[in-house]
Amino acid sequence: MSEQKFYHVGELSAEQPATTQYEPSKFAKARHPEPYRFEVNLSAEAGNMQSKIGVVSVNIPGFSPVKLYCDEQPPVGEDTAPPPLAFFSAGIGFCLMTHLTDILTARKIQVDSLKLEQRIVFRTNLGHMREHGYMTDGGCDVVETHVIIESPEPEEKIKDLLDEAENGCMAHFALRNPIPWSTRLVYNGKEAISRSGE
Repeated sequence: MSEQKFYHVGELSAEQPATTQYEPSKFAKARHPEPYRFEVNLSAEAGNMQSKIGVVSVNIPGFSPVKLYCDEQPPVGEDTAPPPLAFFSAGIGFCLMTHLTDILTARKIQVDSLKLEQRIVFRTNLGHMREHGYMTDGGCDVVETHVIIESPEPEEKIKDLLDEAENGCMAHFALRNPIPWSTRLVYNGKEAISRSGE
């Protein structure tokens, strides 16, 4: 019998993310009709080859911080944990499923089976173009989501369920809409790059 491969994905963390460049916000309850605003904070550190360890936390009370492990495949990594795009892709799908299940429960919609299948096509010249003098470049070509529902409810009710879930899903919103972003490089304790856009 062959030895089964062990993938180290994560565990609960005793510590919150160790941020030094900004102060994580405290969660504040919203007053109607204002929406809740919350943040997800991450601190990550590179290890040997492509291994990385990160601590991620949602600032809503009741969420525990989680230590996550990340890696890449040989020869650049050791394939000891999922790659970053696996976490990213799973997060998109799981977020939509969270909204689907929350809404169907709140609206008392009978669903016998709920499944999601998702394909995301990424592109990169990493590994075959850099040796020819090109800068590393990457992108995302498509996010394709298939929501598969078995239910005795009328079709319109299930369509409305998906519409509301997609509109409520923050991950899908971030994919479908331009959002403000910023990147800073702190080099030897000094800001070397600061850029942002929408």
